[in-house]
Amino acid sequence: MKRIPLVPTLVVGLAIVAMIALGVWQLTDRLPAKEAYLAQLAGNPARPAMAWPRVPDDTMLFRRASAFCLEPVGIARAGAGAAGFRLIATCRTGAEGPGLRVQIGTTRDPEAKVAWGGGEVSGWIAHAPDARPLIAGLFSKATPEFLLVADRPAAGLNPNAPPDIASVPNNHLAYGVQWFVFAAVAAIVYSFALRRRAKDAPSAHP
Repeated sequence: MKRIPLVPTLVVGLAIVAMIALGVWQLTDRLPAKEAYLAQLAGNPARPAMAWPRVPDDTMLFRRASAFCLEPVGIARAGAGAAGFRLIATCRTGAEGPGLRVQIGTTRDPEAKVAWGGGEVSGWIAHAPDARPLIAGLFSKATPEFLLVADRPAAGLNPNAPPDIASVPNNHLAYGVQWFVFAAVAAIVYSFALRRRAKDAPSAHP
């Protein structure tokens, strides 16, 4: 009977340990942190309204805010699922730094035109659509951009959907279970490989 190969067994063993460690990390670190973050976001809509922050971040998602669009310099459209399309205006604010983007409403008409002159806007902070191609998004993690979702639509448009905590994914439980499954599969496959190796080994003769 052949001896168990040392190097491959060590490599597979280390890989299994690493996968189990990643699963534990997802369940004991990443999952509680994400749940705490989601609890904060769930309370954001009830917090007092704020002026549009110069540099928004993820802790401000769904927080009510207001801003002044001095002049719209362009209006783009992005997919909005069942709502059709959402129209997003890029605004000049007169302030230094990046311009303000405002989601002014939705429409099911892909050719819809809207005349919106800007002004005071109130609503809530949300992530802006990711305009990168799908392939680029798979290989790079860009800093998310933000926009102000207007609580009252521009004339001729449908209202924006209210903020939804369910739109923020929480996959860490699934990730943790996935790593444990990978570890189990690796152990099972390697054990079968060792059995096959032992079975195929030539019998020793006296």
